[in-house]
Amino acid sequence: MHRKVIAPSVLAASLLLVIPASAASAGPGASGLGDTYYPASGNGGYDVSHYDLRLKYEPKTDLLEGTATLLATAKQDLSRFNLDFGLKVSEVRVNGAKAKFAASGAHELEVTPAAPLAKDKPVTVVVKYAGKPSELKVDGWTAWHRTPDGGVAAQEPDSAVWWFPSNDHPLDKATYDVSVSVPNGTQAISNGVLQSQSSKLGWTRYNWRSNKPQATYLATLAIGKFDITTDKTANGLPILNAYSKDLGDNDGAARASIERTGEVAEWLEGVFGPYPFNALGGYVPNVTSGYALETQTRPFYSPRQFANGANVSVVVHELAHQWYGDSVSVDNWKDIWVNEGFARYSQWLWSEKEGEGTAQELADWVYATRPAEDPFWQVKPGDPGPDNQFHLAVYDRGALALQALRNEVGDEKFFAILKGWPTERKYGNAKVGDFVRYAERISGKKLGALFDTWLYTAGKPATGPVAKGNKPPKGRSYAAPAKPSAEPRSWKKISATNTVHDHDGHAGRDGHGH
Repeated sequence: MHRKVIAPSVLAASLLLVIPASAASAGPGASGLGDTYYPASGNGGYDVSHYDLRLKYEPKTDLLEGTATLLATAKQDLSRFNLDFGLKVSEVRVNGAKAKFAASGAHELEVTPAAPLAKDKPVTVVVKYAGKPSELKVDGWTAWHRTPDGGVAAQEPDSAVWWFPSNDHPLDKATYDVSVSVPNGTQAISNGVLQSQSSKLGWTRYNWRSNKPQATYLATLAIGKFDITTDKTANGLPILNAYSKDLGDNDGAARASIERTGEVAEWLEGVFGPYPFNALGGYVPNVTSGYALETQTRPFYSPRQFANGANVSVVVHELAHQWYGDSVSVDNWKDIWVNEGFARYSQWLWSEKEGEGTAQELADWVYATRPAEDPFWQVKPGDPGPDNQFHLAVYDRGALALQALRNEVGDEKFFAILKGWPTERKYGNAKVGDFVRYAERISGKKLGALFDTWLYTAGKPATGPVAKGNKPPKGRSYAAPAKPSAEPRSWKKISATNTVHDHDGHAGRDGHGH
């Protein structure tokens, strides 16, 4: 064996040819995106544009096997990056080459590619994995619903960790292809449009596509035995609804509500502008939970939402989120009002349309029936804190803020704001302050004091959102009536949805209740 001696200067020069200039400056991506409430949510250093998930699920054992392909772009020179994921990983490849990986924390997968990744360059990540989602606990709880005939992923602020690796924060939205193989006789439901299905050797594969930007927590997977109905809107959008075959006494009420999805969506288009996605629908699996969730294009409903009969109001709430929450998503979880205040107010507008109580009457009722000492008034919807992210005040006081805005700017400007905002911000993210500035621009009025009163000041405001024609003379003030003469007819239906995002008291990613 002859060893060739290389002069140090020649060796140094040759290494420079091999190692990209970016490698020297490459560093690890952050393990979180710095969210105020959930600092561990998401990851820094890259942005995902598309998820391709190829899955196989066995309902009897709860075994989920998957290959996830993520198309991303490096946002910095990366020596290492994290994915949010909890199941057991067998292999990771980055740009075709095997990468080192290690689990850390409660839900982090640290990936070290064979070579550093250069800023602004495309990256392909392939993760192979398997596990039983119901056995994965993060901070003592699971977002995976085990059902008698399968399993369901639907939870807020996160559920992706239980079924696919991701950059798990609404700031990083992407398109999705979800392909799921299940035993014959079982269906797999996900977001968007069912592209195709095929059966082979006792298994059926369902291929779903969600072709507009979608936050990870809005991606859903439901496996079980469903009755499926299909239809189209007047504009030709496909509607697909799915009902577990084991809903018992709640079956009729669930169908009587969700089968009105197309009608509700067409009405909401008149309020919020064109529907932003490629499909509509809803599904009701046989889960024991009580909440509902605006999973994109196909909201999740718990059977208990229909325990007292049909409730179209909850359908209005979840479909309103398709504009406010799904198309325009929170920039930070403290901005939750830009989701929930508007979804609740849409229920008030539906009540107004149905002749069951105007939004003003509902506002008067909420204001009058909550005494000043009620803790309800201590929650600030504009920044409620992680423990109160889904507090009723974010919904009802949040809707009061919108009624106050409506009274201040008048119906013409108010409805122009409601329709223009999701059009201008379509498929993006927004802070509460962004909406305030938008409302000021469209109305031509300074609105800081109004929003400060309703969204950011603890305590019951001195006056309710009084309609313009009833305002007192200058220099005098009075509150809304001590108690409206009658409870609005829609009140019980609307208040029955107060648990819509209760999530059964589960803690969030960082141990916070919903």
